[in-house]
Order: sequence, then structure tokens, then C-alpha cells
Amino acid sequence: MTKKNKNQLSPEQRDELLRTLKTRFEKNMNRHKGIEWAKVQAKLETHTEKLWPLHEMERTGGEPDVVGHDKKTGEYIFYDCSPESPAGRRSFCYDREALESRKEHKPKNNAMDMADAMGIELLTEEQYRELQKLGKFDLKTSSWVKTPLEIRKLGGAIFCDRRYDTVFTYHNGAESYYAARAFRGILRV
Repeated sequence: MTKKNKNQLSPEQRDELLRTLKTRFEKNMNRHKGIEWAKVQAKLETHTEKLWPLHEMERTGGEPDVVGHDKKTGEYIFYDCSPESPAGRRSFCYDREALESRKEHKPKNNAMDMADAMGIELLTEEQYRELQKLGKFDLKTSSWVKTPLEIRKLGGAIFCDRRYDTVFTYHNGAESYYAARAFRGILRV
């Protein structure tokens, strides 16, 4: 008997994920004008290793959806498009260094390690702002975004949200964590 790779989906999970993604794609055509689902699905079926990260995005509440197509690489770009920051990724500090620096009341995980384990990357501030052009996200929550090295070296990390119909970027100590802050990811397929 062969050992099943823990990062592989069963045929049932794969079919369910593809149905979910297709339904979300069809309900939100404004996010991906000019992109056809059949081509996205064909790409996913060719690159089945990308189904696990999409499954993890879905499992943790991210509601991944196609937001673009890179014509140079041919890749489709998925972002977490849940209305609020993904519930299954909240109360995390920014990265491992921040987690290890906490003496007490440590969060259960950190955003950078979880994203890596999921096979995705955190959105950059620029990508977060692009997402906000497709709808209104994080009206009650906030999302860690990839922090520039210069800021991180000084102990900080940045996050974004949308308030007063404006996207804001803020800073916190990287070791901070809140019940209303998670992170949004990007996956290229």
C-alpha cells in the first residue's frame, strides 16, 4: 500500500474544490473580466500541485478567486477574496521571529509560517490595494501584508484594512496579534 502524500487531495476533495471555485468565479465575474473558467480549470488540472494551496485557502476561510492573468507567464492569479480577513488565520503575529520574541501569551502561529505551510504568499500592500478595487474587503477586520525588510528589521510589520471607503496601511510591532487580524494570500497557477 502506498503512503498518501498529506498535501494531496482525494478525488472527492478535488472535485468539490473545483465546483466551489467555479461557482465563486461565475458569481464574481467583475473580478476577472475576459478570463474563461474552462481555461482556468484546464490550468488547474495540468498543475494539480496547486490544488492543495487552494484547498488550504478555502479551508481557512479565504474564499480564493481568480483576480488576474499574467500574460507573460500564462499564470492565473488567485487572491483570498473573503469579505473579511480569513477567520481560520486570525490571532497570529507576523512571523517566527516575532512569535519567539513573545515571553507570554504567545499566539498559536504566525502569518508567514502559516502562509508558507499552505504554499501561498502574503499579499503585498500593492496587491492588497488592487484587491480593494474589486470590492470592499476588511470593513471590520484587518490583514497583515508582506512587510518591507527595512520596517521588519526595526521590529515592525504592516497591515491594511478598509474604513471610510478608504484603504489604510498601518504598523504594529510584529509580535502583536488580534482576533480581528489575519492575512490574505496570493497563489499563481
